This record gives sequence, C-alpha cells and structure tokens, in this order.
Amino acid sequence: MTQKTAATSPAGRLRAPITAAEVLAWLEEAAEAVRAGELDAHALIELLGQLRQASTACANASDWALLAAREAGASLRQIAPVFGKGYVRAPAARLEKLHREVLSSEQFLELMRRRTEGV
Repeated sequence: MTQKTAATSPAGRLRAPITAAEVLAWLEEAAEAVRAGELDAHALIELLGQLRQASTACANASDWALLAAREAGASLRQIAPVFGKGYVRAPAARLEKLHREVLSSEQFLELMRRRTEGV
C-alpha cells in the first residue's frame, strides 16, 4: 500500500508502519554508505539482525491483519490478491496454520504480547 493509497483509503488514518517505498529508499541510502566505506562488516551484521527482527515483526503484523480481516467479514477471494495469487489457497493455508495456535486476532495479539515479555 502506498502512502497515497493509505491516505485515501477508509482506514487512511491507520497505515502500515513501513512501506515498500520507505524500505527501498533506506536500502539505497545504506548501499551508498557501503560504497563510501561508511559501513563495515560489523555494522552490516548489526543491521542484518535488526532487519531480521523487523521482518518477523512485519510477518506477525500481517498475520494479525489476516485474522482481523476475516473476523471483519472479508472473504478469502477478497484477501487472495494481497498474497499475490489469484486463488484462495495461500491465505486459506496461512489461516489454517494460524488457527492451530489461536482462534482470533485478539488471541494472536495476546500471544505476541506474551512472546515480547519473554524476550
């Protein structure tokens, strides 16, 4: 979702905390810093760790949004395009896996809270 799309959507006041465009801009800046010799291997490893943690957080947020969308009445056909597929198998499989741990978006949020407290 672009910032423009988020601003004009019904949920425009609430957008993803990071966008693909923001990541690309950051990546270009980081690549330039590497080319300029401003980031060494140690700094890049630290960045890698931060990115892996952020990736997990984004995946968790995506899972929560999937559960919440279904609870709000969205069909698998409506959800499927955001998975990059024209069919419902991808979100259906993800929901099935999520439902092995939790039954609702609220339970998922509580699970994430417990995991964060355990860190």
